[in-house]
Amino acid sequence: MLAIKGINQFYGESHTLWDLDMQIPKGKCTVLMGRNGVGKTTLLQCVMGLLPIKSGEIVLQGKDIAPLSAESRARHGVGYVPQGRQIFSTLTVEENLQIGLPIRAKGDRKIPAFIYQLFPVLKEMLHRRGGDLSGGQQQQLAIGRALVINPELLILDEPTEGIQPNIVQEIGDIIRKLNQELGLTVLLVEQKLPFARKVGDHFCLLDRGRAVANGDMAMLTDDLIKEYLTV
Repeated sequence: MLAIKGINQFYGESHTLWDLDMQIPKGKCTVLMGRNGVGKTTLLQCVMGLLPIKSGEIVLQGKDIAPLSAESRARHGVGYVPQGRQIFSTLTVEENLQIGLPIRAKGDRKIPAFIYQLFPVLKEMLHRRGGDLSGGQQQQLAIGRALVINPELLILDEPTEGIQPNIVQEIGDIIRKLNQELGLTVLLVEQKLPFARKVGDHFCLLDRGRAVANGDMAMLTDDLIKEYLTV
């Protein structure tokens, strides 16, 4: 589905991603993990085209999308839920969801009904401003907004951050449903180990901008956790 090949990225003189390789298999949920500051969000932003790369390839279903703009990558089926949600607080829930409609096929300008089925609270609060929603509701709105474009790959950056436990469980259930029942490929950055194990099929560990371990979630051993995740 997505192959990241030899990515190098710099912030000024700082080398942040080092010859990074990563595979995200189609129809699976891959969890990107590591301590704070190791390059997880940077990698997602590179995949989305929000940060430039110095070298390497980002291959989506056989096509190198590295030269494409972020908007073009969305048109190729990549949905993105950024860290901190980044909804438009002064727009209504409906207006936030409508932002992705121009990316959809021509003539298809309606918010998909399945989004309201996944997130009933969004339908109930359709005309409320995004800034009036709770943190958990805003996260649901951010995921719904990414799903409007009908993506084949959904990228989520720490969707459980600052969210109340009952909503965290709902978000986990929704990710599993999107992945396992609807066949959506998911790339997820997550710090909470129980949540990662609940939703993830595969893992990839980053350390200082390098991929240091990857495999099936069952292969995430206590030794790896102690070496690369424990603070």
